[in-house]
Amino acid sequence: MKISQIQAGALVVALASSAALSARGHEATAFGEPGDPKKPSRTVHVVMREDGRKMLYIPNVVAVKKGEQIRFILDNEGELNHEFVLGTEREINAHAAEMKKNPDMEHDDPHSLRLGMLARGEIFWRFTKAGRFVYACLIPGHLERGMSGIIVVK
Repeated sequence: MKISQIQAGALVVALASSAALSARGHEATAFGEPGDPKKPSRTVHVVMREDGRKMLYIPNVVAVKKGEQIRFILDNEGELNHEFVLGTEREINAHAAEMKKNPDMEHDDPHSLRLGMLARGEIFWRFTKAGRFVYACLIPGHLERGMSGIIVVK
């Protein structure tokens, strides 16, 4: 099978984007750094579910103090797979566009987790910078149906 230069270029960009996301995932980011399960944290329980045509997180707003470590306990109470991906609004939108092109993309980042139906998981994250950040489900179609939340770090 022969591919065009455009297809080859698109493949290189997709692979580079995926490698950059994976490499970046284990370091400090604009929205914080991986937490340490052995250190104190505040627990925030987040439920993922569908409600008719809407998809949502409960709660959809979380307030955090700068420097605080959060243990997110994530429960997928829905009938579909869902994700919890932390990031800046710009990063979340860019990653959502990549997910539309590569819907089977798997994440290996300390700031993201995909859960199957009726599954539970957790993420430890330390918020090192003040600002407004986002959590979202980037499975194609889920963000568009409302599956996002806001983290305000003061």
